[in-house]
Amino acid sequence: MLEKVEKSEAVVEAEIEIAGLMERSRAAQAQIENYTQEQVDELIRAMVWSVARPGVAEKIAQFTVDETQLGNYDGKFLKISRKTRATLMDIIDDKSVGILEEDTERNIIKIAKPKGVIGALAPSTNPEATPVIKAIHAVKGRNSIIVAPHPRAKLTNKMICDLMREAIVKCGGPADLVIGIETPTLEKTTELMAQCDLVLATGGGAMVTAAYSSGTPALGVGVGNAVITVDASADLDDAAEKIHLSKTLDFAASCSSDNSVLLVDAIYDDMLAKLEGTGGYLCSDEEKILLQATIWHDGHLNTAIVAQSAGFIAETAGIDLPEGKDFFIVKETGWGPEYPFSGEKMSVVMALYHPKDIDEAIQMTNDIQAYQGQGHSCGIFSNSDENIMKMAHATKTSRVMVNQPQAASNSGNLWNGMRQTFSLGCGSWGGNGTNNNVSWRDLINETWVSRPLAVSKELRSDEELFGDVIQKLG
Repeated sequence: MLEKVEKSEAVVEAEIEIAGLMERSRAAQAQIENYTQEQVDELIRAMVWSVARPGVAEKIAQFTVDETQLGNYDGKFLKISRKTRATLMDIIDDKSVGILEEDTERNIIKIAKPKGVIGALAPSTNPEATPVIKAIHAVKGRNSIIVAPHPRAKLTNKMICDLMREAIVKCGGPADLVIGIETPTLEKTTELMAQCDLVLATGGGAMVTAAYSSGTPALGVGVGNAVITVDASADLDDAAEKIHLSKTLDFAASCSSDNSVLLVDAIYDDMLAKLEGTGGYLCSDEEKILLQATIWHDGHLNTAIVAQSAGFIAETAGIDLPEGKDFFIVKETGWGPEYPFSGEKMSVVMALYHPKDIDEAIQMTNDIQAYQGQGHSCGIFSNSDENIMKMAHATKTSRVMVNQPQAASNSGNLWNGMRQTFSLGCGSWGGNGTNNNVSWRDLINETWVSRPLAVSKELRSDEELFGDVIQKLG
């Protein structure tokens, strides 16, 4: 006979609180289940405007930095003001209500249906735009959403969710389409994942793993550890500028920030000089040791340096950082636990590798990401279609960014066709169920209506189907 396990007071309280939020959220979702496309699109436009409009976006950006002490104002403002607008623009013309597709060849019609309540996890590194982007994707599919923030960003989350709720009400919708957990705890987040209809998990590896173990269908993300190659055909000035932009954006808070850069032999010296010219500081062997001791404590990433300025990290490490330098370059030769700089650093620190050619760069990319980041993304600066496609075919990655700043491009931007999101599926390589840039289409159910074909298909003859296999197998 199984022993009865006593629940802690925190677990019981979490169950009760989340059950109450779920009841409110389900009631709100039921109210928009039959909304028209026009009604849905009005809601998501209002939700974005409520947080991205002039005056408010600036306030949110500063509030986020003040509360979390992560990243910088410019990065936060870009996300809340520009990224949210770009995401809205990316989906506003999509048809998400009623019949989505009619496949005349197979005589199939696909109809959109909401999943219900989306349980969303929001990380401390992107707490300003993640709730908005997840919320508009949810509502675009006629779902409701409950956002569980990181405790370090709970006030930012409340501010943003309250603004969206007010906007929804002014458009005639139910405020509880968007609910933020105001006093987040591990128990409440766990309970949300157990009670909702779909978990949309963005955050640390432990939370994503918990989402997949919750018993609820889940869409998670893999570990980021972007590896960028610059080949002999690249525009070096353009590459240096974009790598600098990507490495320093919001102090590398993004999981898409360049963690390792591979410079092939033909351009190694020139490109390194250009990276130093944009603000890169090449560490000495002694400084590398100091930096390593600062970034990792007992084999674990030191959260105190995550998304902090180069000046702060230098001061903490005891490094004399020259004026005008805003990211670190650390020469590296290996990968794996013995070479921690080969992994994700969540800081303005970049590992530098020296492959002889594109083939060795591809092999290095796979070796580095076999340690961390497989399935997430890599990038290449090149004007050789052969090299670009060689890398795309040979790497175990969901995204290859070509001649673009990685951190600003993986999740979609105005200069590329990637879906706008902050939830990046990494496929089976990263332990995820999708390679997608997760959007509203991933947050709905689809009913397939199948009618008989006008003319039934005929089974092909054995000769057509099997051909010379018959002779080989006997």
